[in-house]
Amino acid sequence: METVVSVLGLFAIAALFGGMVFFPAVVAPTVFRSLPEAEAGAFLRRLFPLYYGYMIVTSLVAAIAFVSRPLIFWALLIVAVSTLAIRQGLVPRLNAWRDASLEGDDAAGRAFETGHRASVVINLVQLVLVCVLLALLALEIPNT
Repeated sequence: METVVSVLGLFAIAALFGGMVFFPAVVAPTVFRSLPEAEAGAFLRRLFPLYYGYMIVTSLVAAIAFVSRPLIFWALLIVAVSTLAIRQGLVPRLNAWRDASLEGDDAAGRAFETGHRASVVINLVQLVLVCVLLALLALEIPNT
């Protein structure tokens, strides 16, 4: 049973990593190339909560699967909690700042840029952490 849970956890981490790479590297740029800026922004505004929800669920599934491995468990729990904070706290503020910025509020525009940059940095740190976890787990796979 432990092997099945470990495999499930590994799949969850791999799915988390894949989603974290695919969304910003493929989805977001394609949306901005395919739609006018205003429509692209509106579309992505609807997708980001789903992206963050996906990250929360996959990181929690992986964390639960690796509950007996404290380093992996806590790292994944940090990813889940920080993503929840972004989704529930920062994203609504970013949306409000962006709306105000589009109406001409320069201070809101600066706040949006700062908040957006912070979300990108946090996401990048999360991605590196997940990548390190995958590498550590891959090193445990015996040579066959």
